[in-house]
Amino acid sequence: MKSVIIIEDNESLLISFKEIVNSSEEFHVIGAFSNCEDALSYCKNEDPDIILIDIKLPGINGIEGVKRFHYQNPKAKSIVISVYENSDYIFDALSAGAIGYLTKNTSPEELIAALKQIKRGGSPMSGSIARKVIAYFQVPKHEGLTVRENEVVKLLAKGKSYATIAEELSLSVNTIKTHTRNIYEKLHISKREELINKLGAL
Repeated sequence: MKSVIIIEDNESLLISFKEIVNSSEEFHVIGAFSNCEDALSYCKNEDPDIILIDIKLPGINGIEGVKRFHYQNPKAKSIVISVYENSDYIFDALSAGAIGYLTKNTSPEELIAALKQIKRGGSPMSGSIARKVIAYFQVPKHEGLTVRENEVVKLLAKGKSYATIAEELSLSVNTIKTHTRNIYEKLHISKREELINKLGAL
């Protein structure tokens, strides 16, 4: 039986996740915490197999928590479960050492399936998260641009307006304009037509 640690500051969700995990004969929750600090302290003397962790937490956030668990308990597999689906959080979590990323609308059956996938050596992701990861790697990329700037580039190249891009990426129009200015400056161009031509050469 694989041991699981859960870190979630919403008490009802924490209880729910614990009940779901314990309903499986293959997994058992050995600790449920509302913050990373208590979980890290507990895991100094424990070696969990799987860590299920939220991103937005009081004190140490989930991404920093994943990094610390990766260092403190290197054999443990961390999987993020969050309401946040924007690419910055996804890639920050994966870069920190998480091997999976689920959204909080994941059903009990999907959560158990994800844990079983980890047990088999897989990297479970909710469908919407997997699509964002795939889309990122399909974007023509310029090494001088950030993850977010590459996302904006893809949408600019499709001829989408600032307002549409802002809506798709859950950002403000002003933020998109700022990203666009940075992109133009980094690529040494001044208008969208040049951007499209530049992408064709990448």
